[in-house]
Amino acid sequence: MNNFSENGRPRVVITGMGVISSLGHAASENWRSLLSGRSGIGPITRFDSSQLPVHIAGEVKDFVPGDYMDFKGAWRISRASQLAIAATTMALEDAGLQTPLDNGERVATIVGTGAGRLKMHG
Repeated sequence: MNNFSENGRPRVVITGMGVISSLGHAASENWRSLLSGRSGIGPITRFDSSQLPVHIAGEVKDFVPGDYMDFKGAWRISRASQLAIAATTMALEDAGLQTPLDNGERVATIVGTGAGRLKMHG
């Protein structure tokens, strides 16, 4: 088998997934929440939204950065980066890959975020 599809583009295989969202802290938990019709939307609790026109959001709750990185490292980076590291760690685990990677040049991570480094100040 070669590494290219019929159209000449490189083959891509998704071997692992990691998800942290308002619906759960794992791809399987998110999927169960979606199938059951559960909403991850609720009142904003991470900051004072009283001066804003919107008071609901899809917040990630009960996330413990220390489960995925050391405390000092977590303290120095944004929450969005913490969530991305956690999801990447889950995806590597799901794929059965050990770090450091022997074939790191052939591995990619795609991260999607809704609000990046957004910080709200009251």
